[in-house]
Amino acid sequence: MSQGKSIKLFLADGTPGGIITAEIINWTGHVISAPRSRLAELLARPEAARPGLYVLVGEALDGSGPQAYIGETENLGERLKAHAKPESPDGKGGKDFWDKAYVISSKDANLTKGHLRFVESRLISQALAAHRIPLENQKGTQSEYGVLPEADQADMLYFIEQIKLVLPVLGLDLLRETNAQAAGLPPQAMPHFELHAPKLGIAAQALEQDDEFVVLRGSLARSTWSLQQEGSGYQKLHQQLQRQGVLVAADAELLQFSCDYAFSSPSAASAVVLGRSDNGRKSWLLAGTKQTYGDWQTAQLMQPNQLQS
Repeated sequence: MSQGKSIKLFLADGTPGGIITAEIINWTGHVISAPRSRLAELLARPEAARPGLYVLVGEALDGSGPQAYIGETENLGERLKAHAKPESPDGKGGKDFWDKAYVISSKDANLTKGHLRFVESRLISQALAAHRIPLENQKGTQSEYGVLPEADQADMLYFIEQIKLVLPVLGLDLLRETNAQAAGLPPQAMPHFELHAPKLGIAAQALEQDDEFVVLRGSLARSTWSLQQEGSGYQKLHQQLQRQGVLVAADAELLQFSCDYAFSSPSAASAVVLGRSDNGRKSWLLAGTKQTYGDWQTAQLMQPNQLQS
């Protein structure tokens, strides 16, 4: 069982939609989340004068879905001001897509340029591997930066692990891993589910991990969206996963999951698999049984003293 961890959150302006700071006891890191509308207040904070890392998040300008940008700088305030300027026609300068920023610095101010480049390269690689949100800067910055002494690398890897722990608490799942090994459990220890649609040639497998429903690599999905449900909310996700390379062609009529992918619910997962809106609580069955996901979940409530994975 994972050990508990205490994270201190502070609503800097007393509102849940404003500036929020996050800290972990005995960690030198400091994380701030702020909407773009509060950028002036963020820039007035002492952390803005520090070196650090930042993540910009928003909706892609072409309407294709969420998008993120990961960067490092020796002066967070100056870099954020530059990204707040209007974007030039050649795509340089400011960035128009973002509406929220996550700023990561160190309270002891000991992050060097080498540390920042190392952490930035690892965060970009892990964000690409997680397939959560497409990166605006995913091309040209993927190479691993390893020019650090061994002891410094160990310190920065620990720093990264804390970042990965704090960001989801602040509402950003960009780096969150989706495989069973990441949860510290063998795959067989987690409840598995199956969805079969023989007429469509579809077979998909999934597991429940924490608060998410993870469809496993190799699962099949319909390649087109139902004409009767054009414009459905999940159609956009179906298309987005194809653009991200999560869903790749298996044959002329089917797509295949190229990696494990975490959905917010069983219904979101079954909708993408079947190419139409669907009640996943009824479609997904506990592996090897006729028990639906909904019935399985209800059965867990009858065993309050049994620890669930």
